[in-house]
Amino acid sequence: MSALTVEQQAELLALTKSVDSVELKLSVADDEHYSTATALGLDPIEAEIRQVFFFDTADLDLDGTGVVVRARRIQGGEADSVVKLRPVVPEELSDDLRKSESSKVEVDIMPGKFVCSASLKGKSDPDDVMRAISGKRDIEALFSKEQRAFFESNAPKGVSMNELAALGPILTLKQKFLVKALQRELVAELWFYPDHTRILELSTKCDPDETFQAMAEVKSYLSEKGVDLDSKQRTKTKTALDYFAKRRN
Repeated sequence: MSALTVEQQAELLALTKSVDSVELKLSVADDEHYSTATALGLDPIEAEIRQVFFFDTADLDLDGTGVVVRARRIQGGEADSVVKLRPVVPEELSDDLRKSESSKVEVDIMPGKFVCSASLKGKSDPDDVMRAISGKRDIEALFSKEQRAFFESNAPKGVSMNELAALGPILTLKQKFLVKALQRELVAELWFYPDHTRILELSTKCDPDETFQAMAEVKSYLSEKGVDLDSKQRTKTKTALDYFAKRRN
C-alpha cells in the first residue's frame, strides 16, 4: 500500500480533527478477486444485493465540480439517496450543514491519497426510484428539501436536478464481516459494470482519532492474507460515470 508522504500525513492528521468519520478503502487487482475472496472467507450468499443509479449531465458537469447525486435500491425493500460534494474543507462548511442529522463529513483514505467529502443522505422508496428512472416521477422527488438545497448551492449554474440523466443501474454485492484479529468490521463490495468489468473494494470505517492505528492494523492484516496492497486503484463512482458518459456519447 503506497505510503503517504510526510506532508500528506501532517495534512491528514489536521483533517481528522475536523471530520465526523474516516473510511479506509482498497480496490483489489482484477486478477486477485477470487483469491482475495477465498483468503477473507467471503460468501456471496451472505451478501446484500444493491442496485445503484447515478444522476449527472451528458457531459458529467456535476462530476467536474465534485458533486455526486445517487439513488440506491437495496435488497429487502429499502432505498436511499445521497448528495455529496468533494473535496471539501470542513472549516468552510456551514454550521447548518454540520449540525444536520443527515450530514456526514468524512475522509476517504486510499493507497497514497485521501479526499474529504460532505454528504447528505436520505431515505427513499425503491418503487419511486424506478419511477424516476423511467421518467414517471421527478428526480428531485427522491431527495429531501435539505438535499435539494445542498445540490442547488453546489451544482453548476443552470443545472437542474430534474434535467439530469439517470446513469445505471449497476448491480452490487455488499458483505460485512467481523475480523476477530482486528476486532473491526470490514466491508467487501463487488460492483458489476455493464461492460462486464468489476471492482472489488475492501473498506472499513474508524473514528478520526484512531486513523493511523487503524491504517497500520488493516494493512498488516491484509498483507498477511496475501492481498496486493500496491495494485492500481480504481474508484467505484468515477468508473461508473466514465462508462455511462462514453456510452451516451
